[in-house]
Amino acid sequence: MIVEVVFWCVDWLINFCSTSNCFLLNGPDSGLICPFFLQFSVLADWVPYAGLPEALMKAGAVYKYDLSLPIEKMYDLVEEMRTRLGALAKVVAFGHLGDGNLHLNISAPQYEEKILAQIEPFVYEWTSKHRGSISAEHGLGLMKATEIFYSKSTNTVQLMAFIKKLLDPRGILNPYKVLPHSLSS
Repeated sequence: MIVEVVFWCVDWLINFCSTSNCFLLNGPDSGLICPFFLQFSVLADWVPYAGLPEALMKAGAVYKYDLSLPIEKMYDLVEEMRTRLGALAKVVAFGHLGDGNLHLNISAPQYEEKILAQIEPFVYEWTSKHRGSISAEHGLGLMKATEIFYSKSTNTVQLMAFIKKLLDPRGILNPYKVLPHSLSS
């Protein structure tokens, strides 16, 4: 059984679930979800946590972050982002307590530069300040490769590039997805 911890914005979740055919309120064998679940919950494998980002996309734009944080700091970032963004966006997150992985999802009716400016670089700086990594289980990807310096020193990134060149001299394995383009070409 995979155990996940889900952090919810209670008001948003209640509103979302009451206005849609929400699986979370109509679980496989249950009628309604208990209030404990809405506060802070340990979930069994029947909860479709992997579908949460996709569900949020139906409401508009989703800004996604896959972070690694000390466990005691995981929820602090969620609360700070809710305060920082206010009514501009909804902050929904879930994560793996065992490895400190937090999937931070920020949902808004549409993509806006002013929302992105409130999120980045704040999320990266906050994560770095609290000894976290801006790249957890899903890696940096194309869009965040240049942000690696929030989590790794210049010397470490240069060493990573050197090792990658040794193992992948033609640069065909995950091009541009691990290191900044300027170091991986």
